[in-house]
Amino acid sequence: MTDRLTLATWNINSVRLRMPIVEKFLEEIAPDVLCLQETKCPDANFPFNAFRKAGYEHIEINGQKGYHGVATVSRRPLANVEKRGFCDMGDSRHLAADIAFNGSPLRLHNFYVPAGGDEPDREINPKFGHKLDFFAEMKNWLQGTETDKAAVLVGDLNVAPYEHDVWSHKALLKVVSHTPLECELFEDVRTTGKWIDAMRRFTPLDDKLYTWWSYRAKDWSAADKGRRLDHVWVSQALDGHIKGTRVLRDARGWEKPSDHAPVIAVFEA
Repeated sequence: MTDRLTLATWNINSVRLRMPIVEKFLEEIAPDVLCLQETKCPDANFPFNAFRKAGYEHIEINGQKGYHGVATVSRRPLANVEKRGFCDMGDSRHLAADIAFNGSPLRLHNFYVPAGGDEPDREINPKFGHKLDFFAEMKNWLQGTETDKAAVLVGDLNVAPYEHDVWSHKALLKVVSHTPLECELFEDVRTTGKWIDAMRRFTPLDDKLYTWWSYRAKDWSAADKGRRLDHVWVSQALDGHIKGTRVLRDARGWEKPSDHAPVIAVFEA
């Protein structure tokens, strides 16, 4: 019997503010699991009832007031929940849980990596230094026994690592999210843990691939100055099971949208 698992990841930019489009997404796409970032919501105010009404009974959250925050909602039970802190900052930026797939636990990591501020220099911009240190801690942890098992890492990782992950490689080389230093660190985390970039498995490196479009553009779609900030990584144990990924670009144009679009990944066993 085939086991099919659909995962989605979405930086929602305030879960309470965007709940109408979250409900629209759950009704139309109906993933088994949805990982949200930048929920901007303390745990006590999370809209549990709305998700349960939509059929997502299993909910794990790591939130804080006004900033950051991640949540994983699922039709399948979630077990062995972990909320890891990074850089001694006390920020809510990570949530991990096991979900059943193909008769075994699949470890699902939900990340919201720091954006890094505006200036790509840690000496004058502590936010950029925080981002670099965050990736260093990810690298040290997410390797060996942590990645030898069936695992998926999703979320807003706030780096567009490849030339065609941004609208203009030349124009963005000195812009935070696409600087050579960030891209190198990002790839170091991924390759050290032997993670597979699932999105680029199905979209060639020469093709443009975006998940984020700035609110500043008058017509975001026509300008199409996007970046791929949201990612799906898969451990080697799941190499043969990832069947496809796609960006739901249309969601960027829904009413009162997030500046990120959801990314959907399908697994089969």
